[in-house]
Amino acid sequence: MHAINIRLIQVALLVVLLGGWQLGVTTAVIDRFFFPAPFDIVKQVVTWIADAGFYKHVGITLSETVLGYLIGTGLGVAAGVWLGLSPFVARVLDPFIKAVNAIPRVVLAPIFVLWLGLGLWSKVALAVTLVFFVTFFNAMQGVKEVNPVVLSNARILGAKRSDLLRHVYFPAAASWILSSLRTSVGFAVVGAIIGEYLGASAGLGYLIARSEGNFDAVGVFAGIIILAIFVLLIDLVLDVVEKKLITWRPNAGEERPA
Repeated sequence: MHAINIRLIQVALLVVLLGGWQLGVTTAVIDRFFFPAPFDIVKQVVTWIADAGFYKHVGITLSETVLGYLIGTGLGVAAGVWLGLSPFVARVLDPFIKAVNAIPRVVLAPIFVLWLGLGLWSKVALAVTLVFFVTFFNAMQGVKEVNPVVLSNARILGAKRSDLLRHVYFPAAASWILSSLRTSVGFAVVGAIIGEYLGASAGLGYLIARSEGNFDAVGVFAGIIILAIFVLLIDLVLDVVEKKLITWRPNAGEERPA
């Protein structure tokens, strides 16, 4: 019942927000040129969804996002676990890591275009740079947070380094890594969209950039809504994966044993 009440409140807030927006546009209180009516935005979304060519744009952005996400996550986890287990190397590389992380990712986009061209891989590379550091720092911190008593007990029982990685380090860092995976989804999408803004002939970012170039606010808002839905669907998939991988964690509202 509690969950149902929350959903009802959320729906009511959405109805009030959109209803007020639509009323404001209808009564000319809100300028239609800058903030088009929600009805017009929804109509544009439906028009795009009904067009078979629209799914080519979705597929391209999805490919760039998934590739950037998987590559960035894989490299981030590997590097984070490695440096978490190698304090000396981590101290040596620390200023270099901080310097690279301080570079605005948008600045790297033109460089990737020069190196990799206007195709898919320049967008993937930008998404990788956004995802990498989020996952990297969480994985490294998760490894550092491993209980030393648990490590000592495992070594006493004869656990090898590979056993420690599999049964101690990775399970202990799982919560840190999975929390970063949810956050980095949005960054992967941002990387793909920014790359498409700089130069592309297809993709959701291309649709938004084309609408912006034509001063079509309806198209811009429709593209933003589709991107939001896009990220929410990926987040739902991650939610299912997280529940499968961390079965030991109690659900919200579940009482812990005394």
